[in-house]
Amino acid sequence: MNYLKQLFIILFIVCGLNSFAQHQEISDKPDTWKGKNQVVNNDTTSLLQAFKKGHLSGHFRYFFMATENKKNLTDYYANAIGGGIKFETAKFHHFQFGVSGFYIFNIGSSNLANLDAITNQKNRYEIALFDIENPNNKKNIDRLEELYLKYNFKKSHITLGKQLINTPFINLQDGRMRPTEVEGVWAEINEIKNTKIEGGFLYKVSPRSTLEFYNIGESIGIYSSGVNVDGAKSNYANNLESKGIVSFGVSNKSIKNLSLQLWNQYVENIFNTSMLQADYKKTFPNKTTINAGLQSIFQTAINNGGNEDASKTYINKNAKSFTIGAKIGIAKNNLGASINYNRITKAGRYLMPREWGREAFFTFLPRERNEGLGDVNAFTLKMIYTLPKYNLKTNIGIGYFKLPSVTNYKFNKYSMPSYAQLNADIRYEFKGILEGFETQLLYVYKWNASKENIDPKNIFNKVNMSNVNLIINFHF
Repeated sequence: MNYLKQLFIILFIVCGLNSFAQHQEISDKPDTWKGKNQVVNNDTTSLLQAFKKGHLSGHFRYFFMATENKKNLTDYYANAIGGGIKFETAKFHHFQFGVSGFYIFNIGSSNLANLDAITNQKNRYEIALFDIENPNNKKNIDRLEELYLKYNFKKSHITLGKQLINTPFINLQDGRMRPTEVEGVWAEINEIKNTKIEGGFLYKVSPRSTLEFYNIGESIGIYSSGVNVDGAKSNYANNLESKGIVSFGVSNKSIKNLSLQLWNQYVENIFNTSMLQADYKKTFPNKTTINAGLQSIFQTAINNGGNEDASKTYINKNAKSFTIGAKIGIAKNNLGASINYNRITKAGRYLMPREWGREAFFTFLPRERNEGLGDVNAFTLKMIYTLPKYNLKTNIGIGYFKLPSVTNYKFNKYSMPSYAQLNADIRYEFKGILEGFETQLLYVYKWNASKENIDPKNIFNKVNMSNVNLIINFHF
């Protein structure tokens, strides 16, 4: 295929560049601004000095993605490139001002507006590199991302405006060109020993792959909305009412080797979700590290779930869901591995707007989700291997996800069949003359693990497919 030829050419160029530079491992954290933080402990003497002593950082990003579907179904590829600038002032009477923006260009892609001829379904992955609301938009893809005023006190701060946050339910997501942004007031309190408190009120969201900030109700339904529990097409897009989100989280490490976190997210008039998680980590004298974790999430509808009309609501009145997860892992020297399990019970579908972030489940693997499902058993094996001599980091993930029937709409919102998934991820960071560059190669394969006779519409962009990603970042 043409996109494979493109990928090999790009890899050849990258490998050639690599021969001239040293490199080191890249963080697993979702991509965002990574400019070196300027530490200013004391306030500047004037507003002018606050701007003159401020910090400027930039980010350029290239992203190649391609999806190969089962024979006779449509394949897609995309090339995206973009860049942005962020500026944050130094402190002035404990205050800081920040602003950032980013632009994206489509520099050569399939026609992402074309529907598959057999299933009449649209592109799922590549369009998310650009503007999902306008697949034909190739040049006018820009967004004011951050615009905030931050107040600092002691070890803590409060931020008002457009900003980036990371919580189990609202986060930057697993990687396209740009992350999900929010607007509101958000605080991070670090005044209690071994305790971190986060929380605030959010009234707008700008999902990744969009250009605007939307009210909370409007932000739900921009992505595919699946079907209602009766099998009828979900009709909640632009039909939900909510004044905002109140989110609160506490993390505590007072007990040796044990980390506890409690989160609650209240979406006014729609639903409430609570999470409790415990993580245990212990390193022995022989440098072997054991880690384990337990997680539970409970969710319930509020009022009518967003709309009095059951056909237009996000979550049915009185609906509930419950999930429980566990993991255990071991690491020594260059190798680490973990076994992970998650169960979404028959209490109901676990729902969380895909526009807001990726899942917090231990079993999560990039490029697929278990949101919108109930009665699920998920298993994953994750392995990480590093080569210190080359500062190279590799991740392998293998998963099996036992889901309800594609026609069991009560527990299967997106008619996703049971599937198995393989992820292979290689990352490194250049040093020397190419310091600032980072690269990542991600390969994903998903295959049908259902015994059902699956219709092509339940295969296209879901199973029996591969997805290739090459990302090159430059930060300054």
